[in-house]
Formats: sequence, C-alpha cells, structure tokens
Amino acid sequence: MNILGFDTSGPASAACVLRSDGKAFEHEPRPEALTAPPAHARELMPAIAHCLERARLAFADLDVIAVGVGPGAFTGLRIGVSSARALARARETELRTVSSPAALAAGAGEALSLPLIDAGRGEVFAALFEEGEGRWPPFAADPERVAARVRDEGLDPLATGNGAVRFRDVLEAAGIRVAASGSGTHVVRGLSICRLAAAEPATPPEAVLPDYLRLPDAKPR
Repeated sequence: MNILGFDTSGPASAACVLRSDGKAFEHEPRPEALTAPPAHARELMPAIAHCLERARLAFADLDVIAVGVGPGAFTGLRIGVSSARALARARETELRTVSSPAALAAGAGEALSLPLIDAGRGEVFAALFEEGEGRWPPFAADPERVAARVRDEGLDPLATGNGAVRFRDVLEAAGIRVAASGSGTHVVRGLSICRLAAAEPATPPEAVLPDYLRLPDAKPR
C-alpha cells in the first residue's frame, strides 16, 4: 500500500511517502531545525507535495495517511492532526495514528531508547522503548526526574530528541548517553511514521486527536 506519513510534534516538519513497492521518498528535517522557530504552517504542505511528486503519486493514489499525534508542541500537533483529518476526509483515505515518541525511538537504532521531546516549562515528554516496545508510557517531567528514574532502574538507554539536545548537560551529568547534536536521530522521521502506521488500525478522522498529555501553556482569558 502507498502510505503518506508526517509529524509536527517538534519544531521541524517531517514527511514521507512509502510506496507499495517499498521505496521511500522522504522530507527529513535537518538537525539544525530543532533549534529554529517552528514553521509548520508554511512547511508541512510543501513538504508533503514534494514527497508525492518524487514518488510520482497523487493524493488519489494513497491508501493510508498517517500522522504523529504527539505528545509534543501544542501548535505543531494541532496543525499536523488537523491537516491529516482534512486530507483523509477530502480524499476518503484511511487515517492512522502513530505515537511521536515511538517514531523517534524507531529512528534511534538502539535496543533501549529514551525519546525526549521538549515540552517547555523546563520539562520534557519522555518515554522508554525496548526493542520497539513501550516500557514507559509517555509522561511530562523535568529532566532531573527522568534522569533519576533511569538511574534508579539501572538502565543505559540512548537519549534522542530536541529535549535531549536542550538538556544534554543534565542528562550526561547523570550518566545518560545522548546522541551527538548533529545526529539525525534527534528528529522524528516521516519514514518511521509510515513504517509504524503499517501495523496500526484505521481511525475515523473525527476521532483523531492530538495527545497533548497536559494542558497548553496558553489559556483563554
């Protein structure tokens, strides 16, 4: 099947078309984008269009649309999920959801992976995956608490994600390995979204919601 997958849980927009013949056509964010201001509103759809063009497919050729639902940045998730729902409805295409930390872990290439997505407020969204299976469900905490939990359980994971980059000093001081700052393992890849989505069930578009995990920073007055 032809799968379009994308993720906007962090500052960078990731997208990929995984064609039925196994070939992937990916827009992979540069690691530098992790420290740049988010620009999903202007980057996501051009990235998707570029992937489709390279794959020589049209929206009508897609069998599945897959989206990373977080947890992650509030505005980014809202843009990604609303885009996925709109595309699925307009094209009557099957829609599937993927955990953004699971996709980040899938790209780490390690048996034990600690994906950390910057949550603001001095916190990260953390999870732990062992051989692709979730060992800790996602939770929001300050990096010191995450480091203490890793240490208390005697674990040796590789930390990746923009949260790992931001809090490298705290994590490494606690003995946690952090991927090099320029490593592509710090970005959620659209290809990982596609591959994980292949094993997920379809979800009605109206039931697809961002996994914010906590209330947003901005509240109505």
